[in-house]
Amino acid sequence: MADDRADAILRRQSRLEGERANWESHWAEAAERVLPRQRDFQGAKRTGGEKQSERVFDSTAPLALEKFAAAMESMLTPRNQRWHELDVQQVDSENLPQAVKEYLYSVTSILFRLRYAPSANFASQAQENYIGLGAFGTAGLFVDEMLGIGLRYRAISLAELFIAENHQGVIDTVHRRFELTARQARQKWGDGLPDPIAKAAEREPDRKFEFVHAVQPNEEVMYGRRDWRGMKFGSCYIAVEGRKIVAEGGFRSFPYAVSRYVTAPREVYGRSPAMQVLADIKTVNEQQKTLLRTGQLVASPPLLLSDDASLTPFKMRPEALNYGALDANGMELVKPLQIGANLPITREMVQDSREVINDAFLINLFRILVEKGPAITATEAMQLAQEKGELLAPTMGRQQSEFLGPLIQRELDIASMAGLLPKMPPEMREMSGEVSVEYTSPLMRAQRAGEGAAILTTISQVGPLAAIDASIMRVFKGAETVRRLADINGMPPDLLHSPDELAAMDEAEAQQKQVEQMLQAAPLAAGAAADFAKAQSLTGAGGLAAPQIIQ
Repeated sequence: MADDRADAILRRQSRLEGERANWESHWAEAAERVLPRQRDFQGAKRTGGEKQSERVFDSTAPLALEKFAAAMESMLTPRNQRWHELDVQQVDSENLPQAVKEYLYSVTSILFRLRYAPSANFASQAQENYIGLGAFGTAGLFVDEMLGIGLRYRAISLAELFIAENHQGVIDTVHRRFELTARQARQKWGDGLPDPIAKAAEREPDRKFEFVHAVQPNEEVMYGRRDWRGMKFGSCYIAVEGRKIVAEGGFRSFPYAVSRYVTAPREVYGRSPAMQVLADIKTVNEQQKTLLRTGQLVASPPLLLSDDASLTPFKMRPEALNYGALDANGMELVKPLQIGANLPITREMVQDSREVINDAFLINLFRILVEKGPAITATEAMQLAQEKGELLAPTMGRQQSEFLGPLIQRELDIASMAGLLPKMPPEMREMSGEVSVEYTSPLMRAQRAGEGAAILTTISQVGPLAAIDASIMRVFKGAETVRRLADINGMPPDLLHSPDELAAMDEAEAQQKQVEQMLQAAPLAAGAAADFAKAQSLTGAGGLAAPQIIQ
């Protein structure tokens, strides 16, 4: 039975390989000129250490790819700030109970601590993921659970990654075809290996063998079971040599976060910036080769010599003496070949191609939005940020849904099952809404910058009117306006006083004013008491008749 399932999975692996055969030629061309260190397509297997950039004559595309990955990270997952929070759907954030707010904030803090722990390796692997996305249009990150340690991330090379979508266009199946040495396979799975691999582990421990890791929906899930049979996704490791399942298990949540840059109808794999301008990348490399050859010809042109054998060999070193190179009239018998090259035009053509490449990798967009020129106002800065958000939203918004969403869901699942999350408050259990992710990355702040610009513009326009009628400013909710601006600008919420804290501060201030008023009134009260005492003493001396109390 196990062998039948292994055969079925390997047959599907063959179909997946056939479906992406056309893609591999595109990826191979892009890798040769943009990302040479990942030239592993079309059956090419590198042993390591070989030259990788012999097809690269112009570094515009490789450098643009690095900048693209850095921009993606800075806009989506910056390392130096919290780029998402947790919220409750169908409930206004301002109406959440304080206990729920504190719980969600604590859970988010735990996720960031686990994600950026030294052993997790998230930052470097996410960077590799963005690089693969810019070069090939499809990238996958494996989120693993390390017992007793926490999370572990690994960017999967596209050469090893095979994917399939469900009926909703969501990737729910991943096959990874990879290699291990016989010694590594025995370390990982023990004695359950096929005979050829087990024998090689004894005699040829460094011999490599291929394996397939298949993760797909568990169609026979047994709800209520606590082992892998009760999990949503099934997982199998299969040895290609021997066609045998060497390990079987499951995942409660999908362990691969696979994202695409852009997709075309009826295509599963994405298309990348490098693929979109591959013709220009090839062109600029050929132009650069031509420019190099032309420069060499201009700097060291071929020499035209007479048929006088005494001129050969002609010496080209500095201060060399060449006898017989002038005729009796002093005319040169040796002249350089004029090739008529126009280097400025060639350089202009190269620069035009470079601009197209930089546009595809969003480099020019970032350059325009970052180079703001002279000092600008806060409103103008927010308007520029809004433009950035509008231009980048279609591209990077997809990464939030396909990459970051499944990533956070997987992290929450692992942290919850490991008992790393705090106890859920009763108020949270009573709420009907589901927990959702609220992105607070620079991209989202840029998209919301228009709201901030509208607030500042309105306040600045109302200012002159308030000078005439001060009651106009009563229209604004001062504290709420400040909180909204702080949220748009990404100010940490723990640096703002909560409404309860403000209420307590107002109460303390009122009490302080009351005490001050009492102290100010004390001299008057003391004077009145002295006058009253004096009046009583005069009454007792007979100067005045004391008032009679009528019963």
